[in-house]
Amino acid sequence: MIGNFIADVVKGHHYGHFNKGIQTGILIHRAIDSYTDAHPIVRKSKRRLHERYRHYDGVIIDILYDHFLAKNWSKYSEIPLDIYANSVYELLRENHAILPDKIQQFFPYMVGQNWLYKYRTIPGISDILRGMNNRTKGLSKMDLASEDLLKHYEEFDEDFQVFFEDIKNYLAENFTVLNNNR
Repeated sequence: MIGNFIADVVKGHHYGHFNKGIQTGILIHRAIDSYTDAHPIVRKSKRRLHERYRHYDGVIIDILYDHFLAKNWSKYSEIPLDIYANSVYELLRENHAILPDKIQQFFPYMVGQNWLYKYRTIPGISDILRGMNNRTKGLSKMDLASEDLLKHYEEFDEDFQVFFEDIKNYLAENFTVLNNNR
């Protein structure tokens, strides 16, 4: 889980100093990113946003898909979302010293605003998109993406449902380490 969480800020081969479990999490995260970027459903979702957001469309789709995952969490996990989110925060707190600096800097905001739980609602996702827009100094226009979410809500929801089934199958077929942890 830690490797998955930090993967976006660990560049290239700069993960060798982490233990094998974290290295595996980083590599699985990268495989998921590659699979996601090439997936036709994700590309279809991105096309709805591309004209307005250009190269930020992928980041926005990741966030919108996180919304649908959180909104439908009980379909995918027996652990309630609030309990799961708190367990993730606790794991990251316990391992704070090994987290990359960039993660250490935003982690207090993530926990303080309870991002993982907040993803489940439209106001919550809107707050997160506004925060992302602020981090890009307004260049991304992500603060407007909640309008597009509402405009295409059913289409994005349907895209996510299809994509999520595909990604679950991809992971089950390609990563025995995940299957052994069930």
